[in-house]
Order: sequence, then C-alpha cells, then structure tokens
Amino acid sequence: MEEFKGQPRLPKFAVPKRYDIRLTPDLTSCKFGGSVAIDVDVVGDTKFIVLNAADLTINNRSVSFTNKVSSKALEPTKVELVEADEILVLEFAETLPTGMGVLAIGFEGVLNDKMKGFYRSSYELNGEKKNMAVTQFEPADARRCFPCWDEPACKATFKITLDVPSELVALSNMPVIDEKVDGNMKTVSYQESPIMSTYLVAVVIGLFDYVEDHTSDGIKVRVYCQVGKANQGKFALNVAVKTLELYKEYFAVPYSLPKLDMIAIPDFAAGAMENYGLVTYRETALLYDDQHSAAANKQRVATVVAHELAHQWFGNLVTMEWWTHLWLNEGFATWVSYLAADSLFPEWKIWTQFLDECTEGLRLDGLAESHPIEVEVNHTGEIDEIFDAISYRKGASVIRMLQNYLGAECFQRSLASYIKKYACSNAKTEDLWAALEEGSGEPVNKLMNSWTKQKGYPVISVKVKEEKLELEQSQFLSSGSPGDGQWIVPITLCCGSYDVCKNFLLYNKSDSFDIKELLGCSISKEGDNGGWIKLNVNQTGFYRVKYDKDLAARLGYAIEMKQLSETDRFGILDDHFALCMARQQTLTSLLTLMASYSEETEYTVLSNLITISYKIGRIAADARPELLDYLKQFFISLFQNSAEKLGWDSKPGESHLDALLRGEIFTALALLGHKETLNEASKRFHAFLADRTTPLLPPDIRKAAYVAVMQKVSASDRSGYESLLRVYRETDLSQEKTRILSSLASCPDVNIVLEVLNFLLSSEVRSQDAVYGLAVSIEGRETAWKWLKDNWDHISKTWGSGFLITRFISSIVSPVFCFI
Repeated sequence: MEEFKGQPRLPKFAVPKRYDIRLTPDLTSCKFGGSVAIDVDVVGDTKFIVLNAADLTINNRSVSFTNKVSSKALEPTKVELVEADEILVLEFAETLPTGMGVLAIGFEGVLNDKMKGFYRSSYELNGEKKNMAVTQFEPADARRCFPCWDEPACKATFKITLDVPSELVALSNMPVIDEKVDGNMKTVSYQESPIMSTYLVAVVIGLFDYVEDHTSDGIKVRVYCQVGKANQGKFALNVAVKTLELYKEYFAVPYSLPKLDMIAIPDFAAGAMENYGLVTYRETALLYDDQHSAAANKQRVATVVAHELAHQWFGNLVTMEWWTHLWLNEGFATWVSYLAADSLFPEWKIWTQFLDECTEGLRLDGLAESHPIEVEVNHTGEIDEIFDAISYRKGASVIRMLQNYLGAECFQRSLASYIKKYACSNAKTEDLWAALEEGSGEPVNKLMNSWTKQKGYPVISVKVKEEKLELEQSQFLSSGSPGDGQWIVPITLCCGSYDVCKNFLLYNKSDSFDIKELLGCSISKEGDNGGWIKLNVNQTGFYRVKYDKDLAARLGYAIEMKQLSETDRFGILDDHFALCMARQQTLTSLLTLMASYSEETEYTVLSNLITISYKIGRIAADARPELLDYLKQFFISLFQNSAEKLGWDSKPGESHLDALLRGEIFTALALLGHKETLNEASKRFHAFLADRTTPLLPPDIRKAAYVAVMQKVSASDRSGYESLLRVYRETDLSQEKTRILSSLASCPDVNIVLEVLNFLLSSEVRSQDAVYGLAVSIEGRETAWKWLKDNWDHISKTWGSGFLITRFISSIVSPVFCFI
C-alpha cells in the first residue's frame, strides 16, 4: 500500500464510469449516512483499487467488488483510509479481473460547519433556528461526501437518491423522477446525469421558496431562496433566462440539461459555485431587493449569474484536464460574464468597468512572488492557492487581449468549434490555442505561451527621438527591481486622434519606427501639446506603458481637453500610479497628473482615482504625516465637482453609473473628513433611524452615510455605532448586513476599531461575512495587526481550511507592511 501514499494523482488502473449514490442526512444530529455503487472499468492488472475519501467513516464490511461478467463478488483483505493523502486504498487477495465491475461502499460522515464538502448552513424560520444541508465540492471536496475518483478528468454519470424529511425541498443536479413518502420521511430519486466531474455534483436540502421561468427552448429555470424572499430572486431569474439564450447563440451549442436551478445559501464561502444544473450562491450574489439593494448589488448579481452560467459550457461541458488549467475555467467565465452583461445592460458600460478586473490582475502579477497563469499543481492541497486574481483576472484580461488581436468574429467562431470538439470531455490550454490558431491562421500558441507559461508582464517604455518612435519592453515589478521576462506583445497605438491607429506584435526587447511611416502623422515640436501618442489603445493589452516626460505632458493636456476615451484616461492614471509605487515616477508627477482629472465625470475613472487617493493617503500617514491634511484637501478638490453635480438625491432617469458613483464619491468624501458631507450624512442617517423607508437614505448612499457616522464615533460618544448595530440586528437582508459590517471599522478611534474586530468573531456575524468588517481606518491599522496576532489561533481554526483566511491577511497585514 505504501506505493500509493504521497502521490499527486490517483493511479490509472481503474476508471469510474457511473456512480449510484444514496445519502441520508440527519439535520438534527448533523450527521449523514450513505452508500455508493460505482461502475468501474479495470484496465490494468492490479490487486488494488485506490480512490479518494476524507473525513468519512468507512463500513469495512460493506465494501465489495463484483465483476459484471462473472458476477463474482470479491471482498478486500485490507481497507485503509489514508487521511494525509485523502485516499481510500482497497487491497484484494487476488488480481482483479479486467473489464467492468461494481465497487460498493457504505460510509458515514458529519455535516460540518466549514462550508466545504457536505456541510450545514443555518437559517431562521418564524423565529426558530433550522439547518439545511449543502454541498460545496470544488476543488476537491466531493471526497468528504462519498468515496470517489475526485479528479476533473475522471468524468462519469451520476444517479443520486436522497432520504430526507418529507416536508423539505431536496435538490440535485438533475430533475426528480420519483418521490416516495413514507411517514415523515421521503425518498427522492433523480434522473441520471450526463457525464461530468465529481466537483460539479450537488445536493441541497432545506425549506425554500422559488420563482420560475422558461427559456424559449423549454429549459425550466428556477431561483430558490429562504421562505419569504422569493420576490428577491426575480432579477436573477430574468438575467439567467436571457443569459442562457445568449450563450446558446454565442457558443453555438444549447444548454445541455433539462433544468437549471439557482439557490441562495445563507452560509457560503465563495461568491457562487457552478454545479451542473444546480448553481449555489451567497445570498448577496443572487438576491436583489428593489427597496434595499443598491445599484452595485444589482450589477454584482448580474455579473455573478453570467459568470456561473458561462461555466455550464466552459467548465462543465468542456472541463479542464487537471487543475493546472484552472484558468481555462475561471478566466473564460470571467471574460464571458462581461460579454453577457454588456449585451443585457449596454448602459452599464461594463467593458470600461472590466478595467477594474485588469488592474487587480496587474497588481498581483507585479509581485515577484506571483505565478504563471498555468501553474503545475502537484497535490490537491495546492489547488486553493491558484483561485486568485491571476487565474480569474489576468486570465480574463489576456483572453480579452487575444480576442481584440484576432477579431471578435473569428474568436467566437473558433471558440464554438473548440466547445463542439471537446464537449463531454476534458481539454488543456494547448487544445484551445490549437482551435484558435486553426480558425485565425495566427501563431496563437507561440503568442500566448509567453503570457500563460511565465509570470509577470511587461512595461513598454515609449519615447520619441528625431521622428522615431522607440519602444522597449522590460518586466514590470512593483518593487522597482529589474525582471528578466520577455513577451510577444500585441501593440496598439494611435496618434492625435482615434482615426489613426496601428496594431502590430512586438517580438523583440526593443524596436524603433518612423512615426510618419507607421502612423501617417508627425509629432510636432516639444512643448506643443497638439500631437499625442497613446499606446495600448482602450487598455485591451495586459501591460503597462511608461512615457517619456514630453509624451506624458501631451497626454495630460489631452486628458484636460477631453480628447481621450474614458478607458485610456483610466489606463494612463493607473499606469502612472503603478510606476510611481515602483519608484519609476515621482509622486509629484502623479499628483500633477491627478490634477488633470478635476473635471472628470465618468464612474470607472473616478472610482480608480478614489482608490489611488486612499493608497496615497495610507503612505503619507506613515511617511509624511504632516502632509496628510494637505493631501486630503487636494483629494477633496478633485471629487467635489463631481459630488456637487450628482447631489445626494437621485434624479429621474439617471444612469446606473451615476448611482454607482454617488455612493463611492460620498464615501470617499466622508473618509477624507469633508465637513459638509459628514453633516449631511448624519442628518439623513437620523431620518433613516426614525423611518426605515425614508427617501432621504436610499440604498446607493447608505454605505456613505454609515461610514460618515463612524467618523464621528469615539469611546466617549458611541451613539452612531450603537445605532448601526441596531440596524444590523434588525435587518434580515444580507446586503444590508455586509454594508454595515464594511463601514464599522472605518472609525478613527482605535478602541472602537478593536470592539468592531471582536464583534466580527461573535456569533452575530456569519463566518463567511466576517471578512467584510476588516476594512480598518488608517488609525486602526496597528490595533488590527495586534488583534490578528492575539486571535490567530481562533481565526486559523475557524477559517484556515478555506480561502477566506487569505482575506484576513490581505486586509490587515498588507495595509501595515505594503502599499501596492
């Protein structure tokens, strides 16, 4: 048996083809029993069967293997559950006959509280606390529910049967085909699934309401939620039906199951999970309340639903061969979700907002400790590490870059061909590149390997010398250190207007071009602001650009004159900030550039300006505290113009983006200590306390008001804090609770900050939501750092088995020790 221990993958001498699973969860004792009969194809000479299992008690006497030809049942001589490797090793006295057989195993387990495997989530109904049973198997936790070959390439069909209390709703991937009630229990059987990976199997059992609709080709779509909240599922339902129709056209393949259920789970670690036919969500990512949800909540629901439904094709129908290719799932689903949102809500300008995804990918990938998009995963314990901004956001960004280079029509046609070819199968990154290369005739594999197989990205330095445009690429590192990477870079540039644009690939470290020959225009003499050059037009490339002093000045002037698109205004600012943090540009030059944005009105650009102002403020508080008040006044002057135009109250027919901006800009002014904002917010908050339906505090500005209230709270005047806690305790809307949690620790009083942090560890805050409360004020950073160290054992025990632990680190440690 020793030969199977410590191995990264399961041995290949037995292959699962079909699972027949029966589960009996007890929602009172929070335990479950089960049995599984697995059709296995023995393809090699072996006395062993090795599969995955973890946190289960195996009934050794129930284990047998029966060959389908001879019907001879073999019992193992040894059954060993190796917890360290999460494998179940069965040893038989004789070599197993090759061909098909049935492996039967009985087992028991615990409905845990770790939000993974088969777990329990709690909710209240008529004042009584109840449990529901939920599964969360990605990346490798199906093994905590039933013994299985828990690897994405080991696809099989699944026949599921559940024994549950008769009053409960029991859902799985497929429709119910039979339900037999026996007293207070019922047995629910489901249609057998198509071939799929174990991480996509799902079961949810509890009390739920639902809303329902159908697609034009008869797919039944439902949104399930807690009893009494069905109306909050209508927006997501509408988005889901339209998105399924859109993807059917885009991928040229229909949705492959007879139904799609989406369900809101009160305790859920991730944002959502794309289980085939039964997609699970946090409540905040699925439910939308017309009265109490903000515009930001609406957008979040739409993009998350679009992301998860993209997986029904990209991930579920065509699945990555191994976790090394996780980015194929997540990068594509992220990119396609923006495509869908843009089609459904063009007024949201969602591709401009996509720059936030790109920026976060650039930020993480600028670290020396980053990793390639494709990273070798040698053990399941390593998988959680790559569910990060590299797989999701850099992945989506390089896909967008490639689509822009190949052209939208060619890209879509090739993608549809790839999905048809690998449907119900597994694929690697190279398979996708081959399909795109065949469809476009471009060297896609060579081009994209430089972006997926090495970490980091380039900064392109640009200067003009004697009518020559000189470009030089070097690896960008946020530390300012030199890097040695080199890329094939899709360059886009324009000169003086968007009418004169050029695209080409930069293969070399450096190159120079005759401007007139390249662009058909010339750059006028130095100091004349008339001619500007912009690289990475509309920020479609995953790289940064550093302009020489003269070109930078011309772009600053072009920004003031409103000659550049909002995406390019965003990109110039973001690149300059990153270069400043890497000590390649001065802070003075950054502040000078920021001043060019005083008349800015576009949401995405101003949102980034606000984020950058927060980061500069944190640095100044440590490095030059005597300058902090001057900087705050400078930032207030940047935002005041837009705030005055927007006003506190929404206007009839105003845009979704104005609603988003109003919340962010007044939150920023509150954090900067702007007196008029603090006073107005306080007035509106007190009106809200008197009447929760007052039009003076609609959802879009509640976060701003809550933050403003906390700026005036101190140990000697706790009234605002106590009022917010009262609102928190009274509401049953998850979005309102997270809004309040994310505001509390913004208080400048360190004693209140400590009290807030301790509140996050109390039973009043769901463990999934504690991370929202970690947005600590500048003054509270050291207090938070000490609190983290003092409570590390508890935090590590509660959140350490999942990815939420990383949020504690990034929220508390990063602001103390680094500033990117």
